[in-house]
This record gives sequence, structure tokens and C-alpha cells, in this order.
Amino acid sequence: MKRVLTVAGSDSGGGAGIQADLKTMLAHGVHGMSVVAAVTAQNSIGVQGYWELPVEAVVAQLDSVLDDIGVDAVKTGMLASPALVRAVADRLRGGTAPLVVDPVGVSKHGDPLLQADAVEVLRRELVPLATVLTPNLPEVEQLTGVRVEDEAGLPRAAEAVLALGPRWVLVKGGHLAGEAVDLLTDGTVTQVFRAPRLDNRHTHGTGCTLASAIASRLALGDDVPSAVAAAKEYVTGAIRGGFALGAGIGPVDHGWRQGSSERG
Repeated sequence: MKRVLTVAGSDSGGGAGIQADLKTMLAHGVHGMSVVAAVTAQNSIGVQGYWELPVEAVVAQLDSVLDDIGVDAVKTGMLASPALVRAVADRLRGGTAPLVVDPVGVSKHGDPLLQADAVEVLRRELVPLATVLTPNLPEVEQLTGVRVEDEAGLPRAAEAVLALGPRWVLVKGGHLAGEAVDLLTDGTVTQVFRAPRLDNRHTHGTGCTLASAIASRLALGDDVPSAVAAAKEYVTGAIRGGFALGAGIGPVDHGWRQGSSERG
């Protein structure tokens, strides 16, 4: 059984964060483990508040998993504060398992999830450790200052992010009009992934889901382009099955492949 660890925030609404990560890992047949770095009060309408855990609590969770169970891949998501970003980076530095970094800065509803002074720490301490970095376009701009207006700008964005030190970068173009186009590159190999724009607004948790799917596929032995291709296919199906929950943006369906969706 392959072991995949998520270090991220909890979503009380169950659509994103650690809850989405663990559902995605289960769907991929790997053993999911979690380190809770922050707790959100969150639902389909937005994020009403968040609280980061003490650094010592996060490090203790990491030590418990890494020192006993071990990992075949790690995914990081919402880390909230400079101290948490630094502590997680310090603990993961030198590890041999693939690391997928989802540089979560803003929620689907536009609510900030990363303190402004944490961006530089993320850029300097954690991003260079990433096997795959998975920024969306607002996160690209947050990390590099590069703004992308259309598909033609994706290579320039990827180049700017690669300069920060990750091994691979997947620039997610979901904020652009038209097809859902993502660009993957390590500076030598470049691959573009396309999927139809689905007529479904219930897309809460897509970023967490995609990054966790990539981590799961890497743990199962895929190379990076194959892992991203499989993850893109999975998240497209999950978006297709996204469903209304509450009054706002509903979640994607993590169980769509199992034939028994989260709707029952």
C-alpha cells in the first residue's frame, strides 16, 4: 500500500483542503495521511474564518508520520503563516519522496488563505523543494508578478515560476476563458493538457483534488507527465460530477469512478 501525506488546512464544508485530499487518495487506492496545519470555518458560500495551528503541533504531526509510517509522496496545501511554511519546509527538506506543492493563497470564493508576509517565505523556503508546483493564475501572479491574460501567456508564466526552483511546474489555466488548459514544464520538456470547459459551477476543491491526484500517481510510480495526465483526467471527471451543496459553489465528486458518488 502506497502512503501519501497531505499537509494542509481542514475544510469544515468537506469540499476542499484535507477532506478533498483524503477522498482523492482513497479514490486512487493509496493510504492517505494528514497533518492539519490550519482549521477553516468554511461552507459553499465562503470562508468565514481560519486559525493556524501552533507550529509545535504541526511539527509533532509530521514527526509522528515520517518517523514511523513513512511516505511515498507528500502534498502541501494551505499553510497560512510564515512560521508554518518555514517549519514544514524545514521538516521536509532532504526528503526523498516526491513533493507536490499547491501554493494555496486564495479560496475559490476569493477569501485569502495565506498571510501576505508568508508569500516570500513560501517562495524562498518551500517552492524550491517541490517536485511539482501547481499554481493557478492568481497564485502565479502572487509568486512572480506575472499576469496571464490568455493561453499565449502560459509559457512566460511557467518560465517565471521555474526560476523559483521547483523541478516541474504545472500552470493551471482554469481562470482563462475557453478550454481548461494547463501547461506542464521542467524547462526542457513541455506538455499542454486540455479539457473541455464543463457547464458546471460546482467546482469547489479542484486545486486540492488535482494536486492530491498528482501526488497519488507519483506514489504509485508514474513519472511526472504521466501523473499529471492521469490527475487531469480524474479531476475533469470529478468536475463533471460536481453537485449543489448549500447555497453557493458545491464540491466536485471525488467518488465518480467508483460508481457511487458522494451524493449516494
